[in-house]
Formats: sequence, C-alpha cells, structure tokens
Amino acid sequence: MCTVTFLPLEDNGFILTSNRDETPLRKTIPPKSYLENGVEVTYPKDVVAGGTWIGTSSKDRVVCLLNGGFKNHKRNLPYGLSRGVIVKNVLTADDAEVYINRIGLNNIEPFTLILLDWKVELKAFELVWDGETKHFKKLENEPRIWSSSTLYAEDMKQQRQGWFKNWLKNNANFTAENILGFHSNTELGEPEVTIKMKRNLIETVSITSITKIQDQLNMNYIDLL
Repeated sequence: MCTVTFLPLEDNGFILTSNRDETPLRKTIPPKSYLENGVEVTYPKDVVAGGTWIGTSSKDRVVCLLNGGFKNHKRNLPYGLSRGVIVKNVLTADDAEVYINRIGLNNIEPFTLILLDWKVELKAFELVWDGETKHFKKLENEPRIWSSSTLYAEDMKQQRQGWFKNWLKNNANFTAENILGFHSNTELGEPEVTIKMKRNLIETVSITSITKIQDQLNMNYIDLL
C-alpha cells in the first residue's frame, strides 16, 4: 500500500485521502475511537498486526503511512515492530516532532510517514525511513501525491504525478467529493497502475478520507470489498 493525496484548504484545513492497496484476504476493523495512553485516537485497525495505516488523534494531528521508502526494498524478516504500531505511537506522542527525531528505527521495515499537525497552525511533515537513515522534513502546504515504493516503480510514480497534476488543473476548488472521484478512478492507465488499482493478489481494498474544515474533523471510510 498505498496512494495518498494531500490538499490544503483555507483556515488551516485540509483533505488527506489514502487508498489502501492490499490483499483482500487481510482483515480490517472499520474506524473506531480508542483511548490509548490517555489520548483519544480514531483509526481503522489492521487485524493481523493490531496497528493502522491512517488515523487521527485528540492531539490535533493526523498520521498516514505508506509501505517502503524512496524505492522498493528486499525484505529482511523478521522485523522488530510493525510499522502500523509506529503510526499509533506518533498519534499519541506528547510532541510528534520530538518523538520522530528521537525514535530508533533499526530493524523496522522501510516506510514513508505523513504527519499533519494543527496545534497552532497547519504543518505538514514527511518521514522516510529507508532502512538505514531517517529523512524527516517539513513540507510546504501545497497539493501532493505519494505512491508506495513497494508497489509502484519510479516511472509509475511519475505517471501518477501527471494524472494528479491534470486533476489539479481541472479542480480549482478542493472538496472531499471531487478528490474521492480521483481516488476511485479505474480508467487512468492500466489496471495495475491506475489510482484504484487491481492486480492478481493486491487491489485497492478501501479509501479513507480525512477532512478538516475550520474546527470540524471528519473521517470517511469506504470499504470496497
């Protein structure tokens, strides 16, 4: 997994949308709210590992995960901790930036993590763990798309960047409905590469869209199975 887009809105708002590209056999519990380490968190739960790939917390933050770093990697099992558990740890940390800067990631499978924090004003961050080095940086609040390196080669990523740029040209006003249309598209390119993708063993099994408009935060989860 997966495909993620970020769209900033006025007044520190945003729309973050994630397609989960996974085997249909992997069971998921739809989004629920939990109290973890004294923090209210809301996320869909991966039954196998107990973690998640996307969630919100009462700390005024959203965290989203993609498998893989900058490029695809050769797996070196076993790993020490599920990447989905790291998502929950970032969601509940007192200070997410400090936590990310301090956390040791040795023996963790490569991943890309997106952090949105609006405690004071909306700030977006990207953490890429390539298996050897942490790459953590603040992002400009501008539209972006990410595609998981474990599923999409560099030429596929560039193709998808082009589709997203075209979508931006045709959608000056960002809404949850129109970006869901992009994430549901099955006609851009081949089925293996299109945004709502389908391969022999892996397909887009769900779409999760988190929208913040002023002080209202909403999570929309669409189960596609």
